[in-house]
Amino acid sequence: MRLGVVLLFAVAAGTAVATIYFAQPLLVTMGADLGIAASTVGGIVTLTQLGYGLGLFLLVPLGDLLERRRLVTGLLTLLAVAELVAATAANGLVLLAGMTAIGVLAVVTQLLVAFAASLADPAGRGRVVGLVTTGVVLGILLARTVSGALADVAGWRAVYVVSAGVTVLIAIVLYRVLPASAPAGDGMSYRRLLRSTLSLFAEEPVFRTRGTLALLIFAAFGTLWSSVALPLSEDGLSHTAIGAFGLAGAAGALAAAPAGRLADRGRAQWTTGLALGLLLVSWLPLGFTRASLWALVAGAILLDLAVQAVHVTSQTLIYPLRPDAGSRLIGGYMIFYSVGSGVGAIGSTAVYAVAGWTGVCLLGAAFSASALAVWSVKGAR
Repeated sequence: MRLGVVLLFAVAAGTAVATIYFAQPLLVTMGADLGIAASTVGGIVTLTQLGYGLGLFLLVPLGDLLERRRLVTGLLTLLAVAELVAATAANGLVLLAGMTAIGVLAVVTQLLVAFAASLADPAGRGRVVGLVTTGVVLGILLARTVSGALADVAGWRAVYVVSAGVTVLIAIVLYRVLPASAPAGDGMSYRRLLRSTLSLFAEEPVFRTRGTLALLIFAAFGTLWSSVALPLSEDGLSHTAIGAFGLAGAAGALAAAPAGRLADRGRAQWTTGLALGLLLVSWLPLGFTRASLWALVAGAILLDLAVQAVHVTSQTLIYPLRPDAGSRLIGGYMIFYSVGSGVGAIGSTAVYAVAGWTGVCLLGAAFSASALAVWSVKGAR
């Protein structure tokens, strides 16, 4: 693929995935506006992630059955509608419904990753996946910065109104630029497609191991980014300041492309082990967040570098297992990601209410140590 097309994939994927992370620096404000208790405000993120997991199972496999360009642009249009529902929510129930729908439809991100991987030359697939994942990482982390700054200027609802407009614009550009693709389902029914997705878990050990690692590393990721707004808000920081810490975590995007290239060269195991070690170490500086914001910056950089290195390496390894089932493989893998992120979100906010920031860091370290243990025992490729 031409570099311009790869970059378009990256921008589209990053923009779509950002929609499920806009809420993280806004949780306190959204909860106060709609009467959601502080102890359960993490449920906004958790429902979004659970919706994402549902979409991964029900929608992403369609990329192996339907024409991908039409599928991608259609889902983006529906995503914009869901954002408008959240933006106009009059109570917590409507907000949660809108956020869940955003989660379900934001899985278009993974359809874009699988689409890009299918168009890439096999020898350079890791590089392409790494570049697209760089866009995803930037979308995840810069979402906090953008939403925080925009909320301070125009309120939290404006975040979703503006995003809906941008999402529609991107859908139009994608439809005009992306190549049409022939469906690869060979007449397979939707029910059989879903059954085949489940069978991948039983038939592919590398897939299972990498999925387990995804669950644990994104539980650690969600532990940090779903709860960090709580102590920072208590310390008097604005939405803009809280969201700006996403810029520190955006350094994790730097790990995506190099990790993909290392995987192309057969260094996936080495890359995974080093990254998981860094993930565990990152909780040491994060433990001093209340004493020094520089400690938060250092810890966030280490954590996001580690998470994205493992993430890209895993996706590069699992796609070649069944190239004809690329969307199902990527979607099934990302179900683990979604579950892990949801567990980290609800777990961290609940632990914070009981044990404060120290408890949150211990929880994140436990997830990280578990991932390192799984890699050590399973010898993940």
